[in-house]
Amino acid sequence: MAANKLHIEMFFDPDSSTFSYVVADNSSGSAAVIDPVLNYDAAAGSVSTADADKMLAYIAANNLRVEWILETHAHADHLSAAHYLHAKTGAPVAIGEGIKKVQQTFKLVFNLGDDELQAKGDYFDKLFADNESFRIGNLTAQVINTPGHTNDSVSYLIEGNLFVGDSLFMPDAGTARCDFPGGDAHILYRSIQRIYQLPDATQIYMCHDYQPNGRQLKYQTSVAEQKAQNIHVNAGTAEQEFVQKREARDKTLAVPRLIYPSVQVNIRAGQLPKAESNGVSYIKIPLKQH
Repeated sequence: MAANKLHIEMFFDPDSSTFSYVVADNSSGSAAVIDPVLNYDAAAGSVSTADADKMLAYIAANNLRVEWILETHAHADHLSAAHYLHAKTGAPVAIGEGIKKVQQTFKLVFNLGDDELQAKGDYFDKLFADNESFRIGNLTAQVINTPGHTNDSVSYLIEGNLFVGDSLFMPDAGTARCDFPGGDAHILYRSIQRIYQLPDATQIYMCHDYQPNGRQLKYQTSVAEQKAQNIHVNAGTAEQEFVQKREARDKTLAVPRLIYPSVQVNIRAGQLPKAESNGVSYIKIPLKQH
């Protein structure tokens, strides 16, 4: 599709180094929101919708109609604003069907009862299957399963533009970690090979950029650039070489700062835990004794 038929607007949350996107079909005014952020102050125990409201203001200013709220996976580094945007726009919240495995895993981690989580994809309006196609107005979109970082990771291919979640970072930052529950470096390698089979001109949009060596913020690359320059897995990298490199690096990484609040909310499609008798929601933090 001609470039002027589609517009991609990027939004950045510096606290979590997260990119969110509004993808709009200029011919119909239809749009999709990808990986929206709910602002969270851990010290204060408070949430706000500042970033999501910026997206809504942009949507309103451009007379867009949101048809989808798309999650690439249940993020471990920021809370999702999907539920808030669903309430404001009525658009369905969608994710890959692998979310059921992630819910099953973390239902046990957080000791959640069936009244809180069935772990059958509940809270989400649509669970996408691998290779499933859908429309954003007149735009054609396809779901590509890209697990390895998490069981539910998917990438969205929209008219030659690929939104990869955490599976790939900019070439100088490599790939996502694989040491979360359900993560697997072998599986991530194979997922990235699927991405590398796409046309070289395919534009890849990041979910995060941590600016290695203090370089300027970047959110867009291409299949050709990744295959040529990715420091963890380029076109010539063998699977075992990548796995050894990835697993060695993962052993050096700290637990993400917001993993427990984030996952606890994100497996519920951005809904906060049910308020208790005093009207307050609480986040559970499992404690480990050493």
